[in-house]
Amino acid sequence: MINNILEKVGNTPLISIKNKEEPNLNVFAKLEFYNPTGSVKDRAASYIINSLLDRGIITQNTTIIESSSGNFGIALSAYAKQKGLKFVCVIDKTTLPVNEMMIRLQGAEVIKITEPDSRGGYLLNRIKKVKEIVENTEDIYWVNQYENPLNAQAYYNSLANEICLEIPRQKLDYLFMGVSSGGTITGVSQKVKEKYPNAQIIAVDVEGSIIFGGKSRKRFIPGIGSSLRPGILESAKIDNVVYVDEMETVTNCVELLENHNIYAGGSSGSVFAAVKKYFNMHPVDRPVNIMCVFADKGERYISTIYNPKWREMVESANLELV
Repeated sequence: MINNILEKVGNTPLISIKNKEEPNLNVFAKLEFYNPTGSVKDRAASYIINSLLDRGIITQNTTIIESSSGNFGIALSAYAKQKGLKFVCVIDKTTLPVNEMMIRLQGAEVIKITEPDSRGGYLLNRIKKVKEIVENTEDIYWVNQYENPLNAQAYYNSLANEICLEIPRQKLDYLFMGVSSGGTITGVSQKVKEKYPNAQIIAVDVEGSIIFGGKSRKRFIPGIGSSLRPGILESAKIDNVVYVDEMETVTNCVELLENHNIYAGGSSGSVFAAVKKYFNMHPVDRPVNIMCVFADKGERYISTIYNPKWREMVESANLELV
């Protein structure tokens, strides 16, 4: 028995996704949205806060601050509240209302950026605001998921261990993971390469993200992609990158729900799309084990990805951007 639901981090379900048309592809999905606040980010939020307190880097009087438009902000607000810490979350005007509400409900102070940055997004201005606050506030700690090694350590010590232990017949050929702040793929890829050096680590990014050198453009789905390249990625072990466009993400989220009863979020749908896209370009003539990390759940996207009118809007907007 546990005393608090927030102690139930990790050991998320692993399921098999069957595809009769591709019998050589043994696809397994790690359902990270079964973590307490609904995403893979629970692992980092819990680990980082506990590590900082245990090492004396922060105290009960320290304010923690972070820039986040969604899952990490939700997770940090929950674990900060559990530990009695003040949390300031810098979001922007594109943050989904449900995400903002969940962050506020956990007691976080929310600062919303409304002016776009030089790249047409809001991330750079969110980070600029965080830096301004840190410079003018005593006893404050910036989590900085894009640079903080604790972010990668969280996944190296938890999710990666589970993946290595749970893959059937101890044979991992491919691992597909979405990339945003970079901590998940960095930590997991390091551990997986130690255990399975021949496994191919495939990063999944979206059109409009510049993480791997793509051209910046307006994006509509949070949780994957970025308008900056995270420094933490320099330690990642990535073999290949697959880009998906946002309509592919939407189509595959809907397919996961209709055909597999998986109510997936944007990052998860992007990863599923990338698997199909990759093996259409690189067919295999033998059975291979493929692990996917489904980082987020679909409920927070009910007004977007699962809304036909919103999908029409995004499709029209993306056609104009091409």
